[in-house]
Amino acid sequence: MNKRVSMLFTIAAVAVMGATLFGSTYTQTQIAGQSLDSSKMDVNVFDQIRSMGGLQLVMPQAFAEVDCGALENSGRKVVEFNLEGYSVELPIMGGKTFNAMTFSGQIPGPTLRVTQGDVVKMTLSIPDWEVTGHGNDMHASQMSASYFESVNPGEISQYCYIAESAGIFKYHCSGVKLIGMDQHVLSGMYGIAIVDPIDGYKKLMVEKTAVSNGKVSMDRQFYDADALEFQLQYNQLYLTPEGNYDAGAMFQHHNTATVVNGMQFGYVPNMAHNLLVKGDVNKNIFVAQPWNGLEHKQYQSQLLFVENDQHVRLFVENQGNEPVFFHIVGEILDRVTQGNRVQSAATETWLLGGSQGMIVDLVFDEPGAYAAVNHDYAAIYTGAATVFVAGDPFNLNPVLVEKGVIPAPVASYAYALGNPSDAVPPMGKNSIAHPAINIHGLYTDDVASEMQASGDYVALWEVIPVVAEILTS
Repeated sequence: MNKRVSMLFTIAAVAVMGATLFGSTYTQTQIAGQSLDSSKMDVNVFDQIRSMGGLQLVMPQAFAEVDCGALENSGRKVVEFNLEGYSVELPIMGGKTFNAMTFSGQIPGPTLRVTQGDVVKMTLSIPDWEVTGHGNDMHASQMSASYFESVNPGEISQYCYIAESAGIFKYHCSGVKLIGMDQHVLSGMYGIAIVDPIDGYKKLMVEKTAVSNGKVSMDRQFYDADALEFQLQYNQLYLTPEGNYDAGAMFQHHNTATVVNGMQFGYVPNMAHNLLVKGDVNKNIFVAQPWNGLEHKQYQSQLLFVENDQHVRLFVENQGNEPVFFHIVGEILDRVTQGNRVQSAATETWLLGGSQGMIVDLVFDEPGAYAAVNHDYAAIYTGAATVFVAGDPFNLNPVLVEKGVIPAPVASYAYALGNPSDAVPPMGKNSIAHPAINIHGLYTDDVASEMQASGDYVALWEVIPVVAEILTS
């Protein structure tokens, strides 16, 4: 048999295998071969594949160096990333809870940030009291999938890799032997790794126009590479009324909620903002404010504050099953980067498929409130609305100064209230420090208490009553 015929048989065999395993019609659309109709397959086939967590890949060891001993003595910087995998109950909108799975007691898991060329030493431990095993697949790595195998309760797993490619990358619970990997990921076991370019980020060029002698001309403005940074991770929840994972709903793409950093409407106004803007904690200033009360503590919704004419960098990841049509109402995405390559400039919306990330650079020109949304209306209405407040659009500076809340006018309200901790990534090569960071996120009470005890974060549920008393006195 000649090589050309042999290759065609090989391609056909791979296509038929793909159709058998996944019920696709790949052969029908790509080559003239036989296709299988997934609707006529036994549902047990899908159940068996799902219970395996996918396909077990049998392949030789990748050529990249992955031995921890060798890498730790390679002269590269070694960054240790320690995670603990366990299940907890966490709140959802409406005063209910759901059975969540977490990395280190929070959703999303802690963010790893390294520089291109660093060695990552990833350690995953599972407490002996946990009910099931968990694994960790880091998309920033280039190594055999066997390293991502699930770890049993009471055991520890460790692997090392070089972060060779710059960009934003997902990590998530994984493992060939893991029962229902989808349940673990869609119940909260996901996070991101940010790999900064070895030479740092580039300056941002924003196209503007100017008028001179009645003539309009191009007036490009350049911003330093340093930026105020945020992280936004999109996902869906598929839940039964009792708060358990609903695989049937997932297969039909019938989600219960759309979440950003684990929460529905986590970045909208709360009672403090009502008081500041309306003078009344009970007068909502946004259409949906489900996390208003002080009793919510770390779950009380918080806004994202930026200065006008400031370089802002967003790390955005789609952790879920549904597409994310990322858009900021009233703004242009000045630059979109994926990996370490610019994909677009001055665009209105950018599409992210499942397990895809991007870096958005932009400047908020005018004072105002700007909603970052997944421009799928169902996603917006079920939780994917995040509000940025730029500058002082509510003219609060005079009031805050008069009442002694701040000593002098500020460029953003972050100087008075801080920005939410779960939306602020670790500092990197070109990061501008946030004026203050408040405790906010889908954290267990233990995690929130540890953050408060560290003294690095503001517990607004304690600060707000004091400020409210000052404002109303």
